[in-house]
Formats: sequence, structure tokens, C-alpha cells
Amino acid sequence: MIERYTLPEMGRVWSDRHRYELWCRVETLVLEAHAAAGRVPADVVEPVRTAPPPTPERVAEIEETTQHDVIAFLTAWADNTQPRSAAAYVHHGMTSSDLLDTALAVQLTEATDLLLARLDRLVAVLRDHALAHRDTIRVGRTHGVHAEPDVWGHRVADLAFAAARSRDRLRAARERVGVVAISGAVGTYSLIDPSVEVAVAAALDLRPADASTQVVLRDSISEWVACLAIVATVCETVALEVRHGQRTEVRELSEAFGSGQKGSSAMPHKKNPIRSERIAGLARVVRAAVVPVMEGIPLWHERDISHSSTERVFLPDAAVTTDYLLHLTTGLVEGLVVDAGRMRANLESTGGLIYTSAVLLELVEGGASREDAYALVQSAAMETWTSGTPFRETLRVRAKDAGVELDEARLDDICRPERYVAALGPLFDRVAALT
Repeated sequence: MIERYTLPEMGRVWSDRHRYELWCRVETLVLEAHAAAGRVPADVVEPVRTAPPPTPERVAEIEETTQHDVIAFLTAWADNTQPRSAAAYVHHGMTSSDLLDTALAVQLTEATDLLLARLDRLVAVLRDHALAHRDTIRVGRTHGVHAEPDVWGHRVADLAFAAARSRDRLRAARERVGVVAISGAVGTYSLIDPSVEVAVAAALDLRPADASTQVVLRDSISEWVACLAIVATVCETVALEVRHGQRTEVRELSEAFGSGQKGSSAMPHKKNPIRSERIAGLARVVRAAVVPVMEGIPLWHERDISHSSTERVFLPDAAVTTDYLLHLTTGLVEGLVVDAGRMRANLESTGGLIYTSAVLLELVEGGASREDAYALVQSAAMETWTSGTPFRETLRVRAKDAGVELDEARLDDICRPERYVAALGPLFDRVAALT
């Protein structure tokens, strides 16, 4: 991922330098387990443990010749080991995937922990925003068309719970990707004892793979990426709500606009939802990772490396982009400008059409058939759409023509937006309890 969208902590997790640090750690843990069991000389452990990790530049230089990244790493690290002879026992009984997949599991869990912390923050920000606007009346929309009265906090509450569910999915996926597989070529433990895998897993606070083969089957990693795609899409859902609300014709919501900020190179009046649009665009990047990573599940026999090149691109990019998306979305909600007056004006702009459901039910409960009541209310509503005459007036005329008596006091009571939101109290009790 380009530097523009890479935050420092997540960038470090996926850096070449950190990857080689993890490779050194895994190899050292394996060597310590061998030495503890008496399979290798005990005096080789300390020289290996204290040898500095090789630089990415040195590994790349050697790989130009070896065309094998693990061998290049081992050679470069051996050059840093004093005495160099101690390095002979590094990678003892292992195959490349033992190192690669175990270190990758550490990277995936480290990245997940950063993402979970950001999700905690996003859930809290959405929760607090929903509670702050539990009484901010707005019109609810279906198909983009005014439907019935609602409150802004209701919509945000739905997004808060979606973010919390996304966090729960990712937390579960963390457990499944956090596996250690150190079992040698084709995973038969023929040259390495299973106790080594157990010891390394314990030291890394991970767990041994259920069936350790040469390569960890990519179903769990695919699930992890899918969880990131859902997180990204929930972020996009928040952004889409803001993009709609910031349109000139709606003007109910707007992104924070800082001092000195410019909206357009040509039109000085513009205040564009650039943060929301960036979220929408980058969510596509994360979703694009799902299929390529999933195609790494079926490999030839015990192993091929068709998954390797794909994962070098898509795993870091998905994690880095999701991290940035969560950062953007949290800031978006924190700085969101809500125009309650404009929300109320938009709600009233259709002359009362948003109360047709209540009027329909009132007529049915008064003894009219649903078919007759619907026809009466719809005909009045269509006249309001075309003429702009308030719905209550067109309803009176249509009711009189149909010989239907209206209870004006009752209509006054039911045609109030506050009436629609009174039942949302239990929802906001659940929102308040969301952590």
C-alpha cells in the first residue's frame, strides 16, 4: 500500500524489517526447543539469539542469486552470527513454510489487534453519536424517497451495532489465523519432533495447527480477509450516509471543514464530502482482496507457492487499508456536522405525506376496509405530489367526496413526528449498553 494510506503502527507490522525480525524469533524459538531436548548443542543458542536480524537490503542482494527468500535470509543471518558455525543448526528439521506461515500468523494477529483497537474506538464513537441524537427528528427514507418520521440516532445506532458485529467476527477470525505449523517437509514430523511446534506456539501465544502440513490451509486466512472486507464495507455504509446527507438538495449532514481547507480548484464555494468519498473508494480495495486470497486455498498436493505472490500484495494491503479506513471513519463521525433544523424542514417539505401510513391505519381501525382506505389515502397523496397542496387538505376533500368522516383531533394527534419515535426508547437502552 502506498505511503499516503499507511499509518505507522500498521506499516511497521508489514515492513520487511519486522518480517525478518519475526523470522529470527521463530527460528530462535525452534533452536531453543531443540537444545532443551538435547537434539542440538546448547552452546549454539546464545550466538544465534544475539545475532542481529539481516537488513532487507542484504537479503534482497543474496536473493538475486538464490532466487529463494528463506535461503537468502538464512545466509544473511548466518553472516551476522558469531561464530558463524552456530548458524549450522538454524532451521534444523524445518521447511520454508514452517517459518513463513508461523511468522505470518504473528503478523496477522498483530495486525488484528491494531484493527480491534480501532474498531473499539469506532463502536464507541458511533454509540455516543447515536445517543446524542436520539431526539433529533428526521425523515426516514426508503428507495431514497421520504417514508415516515424517524430520528438520526436510530440510523446511527444501526451502524454502531454493525461495527460491533464486525469486531466480533474479526476477533473470532484472529483465533483461527493464530496457528503455528512446524512439522517439516509435507508435515509428517519426520525430522522434527511435534514438541517443538507445541513449544513455539506457547512462546508466541498462539496454538498448534489442527493438522500441520507443509503449508497452512488458507481457509482461515480467507475468512480473515473476508472479515476485513465487511469492516471496510460497514465504514463505507457510514460514509454513504454522509455523502447523501451532504448533497445540496438534502444538506442535513456535512463533514468537518477546516480552516484553510479548499473544496475545489475551480469553484471556491465547494465543500465536498472528500473523506466519505475516499472511504468509499478504499473499501473497494479491501473487497478486491477476498477472491485472490481465497483462491489460495486449493494448492497442488501438500504445497505449491501460487498463493505466495498473491498474499505478499493482498494481505498487507487489506490490513493497511482497513486500518486507514477505520481511522478515517472514526474521524468522520467525530467531526460530523448535523443540521437538525434542516432535517426538520426536509421532514415537513412534502406537506404531510409522511403520515399516510398512520392515516391508513386510523381509517381501517375506524371500520373502513383496507382496500377502500388505501384508495382514499393514495388518491389524496397523489394530488399532494402533483399540486403541492398539503396532504391534510387533499385528504379532507377526498374523504368528503367518499362520505368518510374524519376525526380532526385524532389526526392532529397521529400526524406528529414525535409519536413515531416514542417507541425507540428500548433501542437506545441497548445502544447505551454497547461496549
